[in-house]
Amino acid sequence: MEYFSKVFVLLFLVSSIQVGLVTCTQFEVGDKTYGWEVPKTKYYQQLVYNEWASKKRFNVDDTLYFSYETFADSVLVVSKDDYEKCHSDRPIYYLNDGHSVVTLDRPGLFYFMSGVAEHCEKGQKMVVKVLEPAGVETPPADADQSANQNSSDSLPQHKNNNNNATGALAAISSTTIIFCIMSCLLLGLFFF
Repeated sequence: MEYFSKVFVLLFLVSSIQVGLVTCTQFEVGDKTYGWEVPKTKYYQQLVYNEWASKKRFNVDDTLYFSYETFADSVLVVSKDDYEKCHSDRPIYYLNDGHSVVTLDRPGLFYFMSGVAEHCEKGQKMVVKVLEPAGVETPPADADQSANQNSSDSLPQHKNNNNNATGALAAISSTTIIFCIMSCLLLGLFFF
């Protein structure tokens, strides 16, 4: 009986530690001030969403919540080139339900824009930089990596898309290592 109570306490402690290690945040794009819409003033048109994003720290597995009028607007995930040119004819990912959530499931740059004609040109677009997970080192960029960076940064990495899960795997493996170390330490305290 005492053995089972120790195991129960151990499992509870270990699961509490793991929950504490894995956290993510949902960000409402534009906060309550703007939401996802064409910026109202000409002065801020090209600044509103990128200024908003620059004040946030985005991590792998954080989510972006886009609030807008259903079917009157949309959210597109696009390549860097399409973002810069406001081309919406080749989106990587398209959402138009009015309450769209995008998971930032890899480190790097994500490019967003409205799919409604001329909204992007009026400033309804945004770049989000997702930080590398703690403890993960990035290899130095050489000429080949720089040339390929535009295409790799623009690929969507949604939960059901496994095109490039390296960043997510690195985050999982560092969390798993910490989890295993803590488990071994707790097991040692209980049984040795």
